[in-house]
Amino acid sequence: MNNRDNLVEGIVLKAYGGFFYVHDGLSVRECTLRGRLRYKKQQVLVGDRVLMAPVQGRGGVVEDVLPRRSVLTRPAVANVDQAIIVFSLREPEPNPGLLERFLITAALNGITPVICFNKVDLTAERQTELVSNYLGNYHVVVTSAKTGTGLNLLRETLNGKISVFAGPSGVGKSTILNSLIPDLKQKTGEVSARLKSGRHTTRHIELILLADGGFVADTPGFSSLDLPDIKPEELAGLFPDIGNYQTNCFFTGCLHYKEPDCSIKEAVEQGKIDEARYRQYLEFLVQLIDRRNH
Repeated sequence: MNNRDNLVEGIVLKAYGGFFYVHDGLSVRECTLRGRLRYKKQQVLVGDRVLMAPVQGRGGVVEDVLPRRSVLTRPAVANVDQAIIVFSLREPEPNPGLLERFLITAALNGITPVICFNKVDLTAERQTELVSNYLGNYHVVVTSAKTGTGLNLLRETLNGKISVFAGPSGVGKSTILNSLIPDLKQKTGEVSARLKSGRHTTRHIELILLADGGFVADTPGFSSLDLPDIKPEELAGLFPDIGNYQTNCFFTGCLHYKEPDCSIKEAVEQGKIDEARYRQYLEFLVQLIDRRNH
């Protein structure tokens, strides 16, 4: 076994065919997994920080996997700092319910969400009502991969972090990455004119090194995402604007649904909480209550 003092720390950029491609800060090494780790059936994910024993040339052997600070299971990526949740303002039309599911999933995994509203060039107004609903509670970037609007701000957001791009198909995730990383040349898909939905264009998960530091991962787009299995009373805390007001409710454990003297319902009536966001919260709450009862 190698002396740990001789090992090099690196990050797994991709895994393919039993090999792990590890960036050691200078170059990428094609690594195998140490036999004892294979025996233990050690799972090695893209994004894992590993200790590696370099071998001649650009090879190496993964000796250990360091503790993870976060894990996404769909897609399977470790140590993600932030999720760039991309939705288009048009073509396809945004689905607020799906966006909320992405936001909840990020929060539950301890990952900072960044909302990227793309295709602003297709809208009549630069700031839509949907965008304004999330300003103040989330980091929001409005972009157009076609015109370049907002891309510099998004590039700054990515610096020095491990970011995963997520969102439904056809919203422009790969196109944005092609704009940010000209040499990437990722295959992009066209939105189906008939279905108004995107074709899946990303085939695998891979971390991409950015020129200014940090990594991004493009992931396969998907149009559905199940509501996580959480308790109904946990839901309000995953809506920042709602969570800020729930401490003033009369009843301890108030679900902000049918209870009287509810500070959340009062805040909605006063316009402090967006009514559409509250309705989305109630829709999720009813689903969680029905799930618990069945």
